[in-house]
Amino acid sequence: MYINSLNQYLKSRFGRKVYKLALSSGCSCPNRDGTLGISGCIFCDGAGAFAEKGPISLQLERGKRRIASKVGENPGYIPYFQSFTNTYAPAEKLRPMFLEAMEPDDVVALSIATRPDCLPGDIMELLRQLSRIKPVWVELGLQTIHSQTAELINRGYPLSVYDEAVEKLHDAGCEVITHQILGLPGEDKAMMADTSRYIGKIGSEGIKLHLLHVIRGTRLEGMWREGKVSEMDLYDYIDALMGCIRVLPRDVVIHRLTGDGDKKTLLAPLWSGDKKRVLNEINRVFRENDLTQGSLL
Repeated sequence: MYINSLNQYLKSRFGRKVYKLALSSGCSCPNRDGTLGISGCIFCDGAGAFAEKGPISLQLERGKRRIASKVGENPGYIPYFQSFTNTYAPAEKLRPMFLEAMEPDDVVALSIATRPDCLPGDIMELLRQLSRIKPVWVELGLQTIHSQTAELINRGYPLSVYDEAVEKLHDAGCEVITHQILGLPGEDKAMMADTSRYIGKIGSEGIKLHLLHVIRGTRLEGMWREGKVSEMDLYDYIDALMGCIRVLPRDVVIHRLTGDGDKKTLLAPLWSGDKKRVLNEINRVFRENDLTQGSLL
């Protein structure tokens, strides 16, 4: 069995245990503020991700305190600007926040979540400058390469925009991590594997594989209640994961095998709320099948 997991990659690259700290830049999203739309993607509830709030130094301090009980000696940290679209603001507003997050000696890299269509010239120049200081990871919410699905989920941009973003980010010295959702309406496992294959082929350094969650207050909730969306069971999801991993190049880092849904608002699949059990089952099935990343390339 071989999977290029984030944990082993970080230890190999930085020589120590490294933890990500979820931060917020306070940015909105063009798919929610009226620029592209007001309702966002169908799976988004507008609440933002699990991130700290407030001044960056305070966010870092709080983030470290939250994980202090499991941190060993000499840890490294990666500030992760997670909520919404963290390049959706002028560069002069973002520059001091990003620099402040990168400044501490124990910070080994910076990670920024955004949309491929939110990387204008001033932002690209800022990212180029930052990447000369420490490694910069840019996380792109692609979710799928299939145009019909992208339209259904109201993603708001064509695949060509993602392609151009990856090229620009690599030219600026940044590393790309691409997000993919498994279980999107109308997609079978072959389509999901096609997306993973594309992500690997285009040169994305990392991938985050997520399960589609039905969250209360989203448009997806209505589709689910009307029976237009079927939820994956655990073992279908694991099978889909294996299909995706087998078509990923061995050097692509797998940052995530499942996602976290807020248990207070999670409607389906309810099994995904028990993350420990889910990860244990994923690892057990992977071992039983001697899963090898890239074995079908």
